[in-house]
Amino acid sequence: MSEFNSSRRYFLKLTGFSLAALPLALSGCAAALPGSRKAPSYLVYVGTYAAADADSLFLYRLNAETGALTRVGATKAGPNPTYLTLDPQQRLLYTANETEEYKGMKSGSVRAFAVDRKTGGLTLLNEQSSFGPGPCYVSLDHSRRLALVANYGGGSVCALPVQADGRLGAPSATRQHTGSGPHKNQNVPHAHCFLPDPANRFALAVDLGIDQVVAYPLAPGTGKFLNTPTTAFTTAPGAGPRHLVFHPNQRWAYLINELNSTVTALSYDAAQGKFSELHTLPTLPANFTAWNACADIHVSPNGRFLYASNRGHNSIVVYAIDQASGKLTWVQHADTQGRIPRNFALDPSGRVALVANQQTNNIVTYRIDEKTGQLAATGTSVEVSAPVCLQVVPDFLA
Repeated sequence: MSEFNSSRRYFLKLTGFSLAALPLALSGCAAALPGSRKAPSYLVYVGTYAAADADSLFLYRLNAETGALTRVGATKAGPNPTYLTLDPQQRLLYTANETEEYKGMKSGSVRAFAVDRKTGGLTLLNEQSSFGPGPCYVSLDHSRRLALVANYGGGSVCALPVQADGRLGAPSATRQHTGSGPHKNQNVPHAHCFLPDPANRFALAVDLGIDQVVAYPLAPGTGKFLNTPTTAFTTAPGAGPRHLVFHPNQRWAYLINELNSTVTALSYDAAQGKFSELHTLPTLPANFTAWNACADIHVSPNGRFLYASNRGHNSIVVYAIDQASGKLTWVQHADTQGRIPRNFALDPSGRVALVANQQTNNIVTYRIDEKTGQLAATGTSVEVSAPVCLQVVPDFLA
């Protein structure tokens, strides 16, 4: 990651702290969102940096009309469940537990949980090694047979078969990346994102340490990715690519570059698993010269806007997406009302944005203007220690 006390190493030290007594109070009074008649509610699962014996994964209900968050429950999900993903039916949840050691190995782990459809609570099904230290990302391929894991600390990727009952099998494939980059944080590989492409033909690994997106062909029906990768895209030296997101049309994608604070718009060749650059834009105002490290990136559900987070500048940058070319135009920098905005999320209706400020221990919500894409604070903030990942799903408890 980067300097500041927001680095992974710093937060891994937090695992010795007790979080049980931490208050999670709703503050502020949120006004109704414009044009929000009969707005749905959603559930928000929150992953954090936390000690092994503490509540580390939280559940909130989001009111999409007001942006209000109400706590529903909490789970002891193991140490540092810093990235989460759910299956499309919201019956299974998987966590990347970002640790440096697991059962005597230099590795983190991935946990599988069953979701209680009556309470939203979680029951641990099993746990597997991530076969590399510091796992920071887990996703499911579109067949839901494979969990794809990126190990930041180890600079490797791993595939875990998903069994019929949701449990995780032993790794079916692993791959160690090699290489380095010119930035001081690129002395070794740092796999930061691993996700399937829209057609489920390739698993795409974004590696911050080597300035590359690596494409692994998926082997249909085998629960494996093939160990014959190709380079899908190479960024500018020292860019430090971190997360990748596809546009709803599946022809465009957007890459957030942590180390040089840029976003790259890409066109995607689905047959070859390769990207071509459309253009690259800064995520920061021209007059900002202090430290910054980008983190997360999302496209609005309607495909009209792109959002990305700046840690240091502590903002969400908003771009309009040209619907003919996929290129970006700057719209806004919205203050995150906290420090080090790690992960953020948009609700499926496109009405509300939620931002997890890791260093100031708060989650805040924003109205989204559907015409301009601009963010406006709702006045809602909840306190959660070191929030990292937000996953928003339909409210199956309603």
